[in-house]
Amino acid sequence: MSFLSATLSRVKPSPTIAMTAKAAELKAAGRDVIGLSAGEPDFDTPQNIKDAAVAAIAAGKTKYTAPDGIPELKQAVCAKMKRDHGLDYTPAQVSVGTGGKQTLYNALMATLNEGDEVVIPAPYWVSYPDMVLLAGGTPVITETSLQTNFKLTADQLEAAITPKTKWFIFNSPSNPTGAGYSRAELKELTDVLMRHPHVWVMTDDMYEHLAYDGFEFCTPAQVEPGLYDRTLTCNGVSKAYAMTGWRIGYAAGPVELIAAMRKVQSQSTSNPCSVSQWAAVEALNGTQAFLAPNNEIFKRRRNLVVDMLSQIDGISCPTPEGAFYVYPSIAGLIGKTTPAGTVIDSDEAFATALLEEADVAVVFGAAFGLSPNFRVSYATSDEALTEACTRIQRFCASLT
Repeated sequence: MSFLSATLSRVKPSPTIAMTAKAAELKAAGRDVIGLSAGEPDFDTPQNIKDAAVAAIAAGKTKYTAPDGIPELKQAVCAKMKRDHGLDYTPAQVSVGTGGKQTLYNALMATLNEGDEVVIPAPYWVSYPDMVLLAGGTPVITETSLQTNFKLTADQLEAAITPKTKWFIFNSPSNPTGAGYSRAELKELTDVLMRHPHVWVMTDDMYEHLAYDGFEFCTPAQVEPGLYDRTLTCNGVSKAYAMTGWRIGYAAGPVELIAAMRKVQSQSTSNPCSVSQWAAVEALNGTQAFLAPNNEIFKRRRNLVVDMLSQIDGISCPTPEGAFYVYPSIAGLIGKTTPAGTVIDSDEAFATALLEEADVAVVFGAAFGLSPNFRVSYATSDEALTEACTRIQRFCASLT
């Protein structure tokens, strides 16, 4: 009998972390690898947020806090929800976790029983299905397509829902595609959900501030107030505030659900880092002036990458509405062979060969549940992106 849990056999390590680690190994060996696999802004945390953390340390705010967040941060989340979305929450309806991932995980652990189904559009963030499996549920993967710009349709959602469905996980703008749902597109989905009152909504809004070309972000409970009592609105400070390492995420939802999530967290990690919490208070309450100029940089990088990848025969690269990813299709390259003799029979083979033969690290589409594609993170310098895309162009041109 294996010493390890049978549950562990149902999940796999994060492919994005694995690809980043492999690229780091090659770099350490002296290779000039350009990494486009990590979903992490290259900007530094804004100074006012760092100053708030230093002030918290100086004031001795370094002790344990309540398991799911200090009152000041919960109040800041409530203010943010009202300011940005017109949604009213009380601190008792807010949970703060160690990154956005923990709040999602806590909610699934607190609610899923064996046989419960969770509808997840593909491509998806790599952790959604595995967190569902760890919590004892069953992921129901619904594939989108390039033709709909990787957006789930109302008919697809309707078809995926069964009497066993407990959650629908929704992410806009999306990781890995950058696709953002307009208010009208989201309303079509919420109309379906209103017909199925047993289905709860877990919305991952982590990329809400990273939106381009006039795209206006909105969240499900904002579009359909009738869903308010069965929606968990999840977010965090990692991406827009360049605070990935600070590890602060939060969620707002019904009091009973938040209390159940608190119970899970109190018996696992307990409170998030106290200093990070005070930094997050400043992130949410302080100036937001840096968001617009940062977005202009991201937009320029997006356009650079989409333009260069779209020049490649065999690759189709839609222009995303938000986040900092593109998700090109390599359908036209399947079956070709690299100069080293590798047959591109899958997007994983493409990504592996691209790293080994061209020193560019991307993440293959199968990791996100939809092939044949790959994900590029353009959260790095224009120079690195230009060189990386040039290498991808040369690599693809060398295929026979």
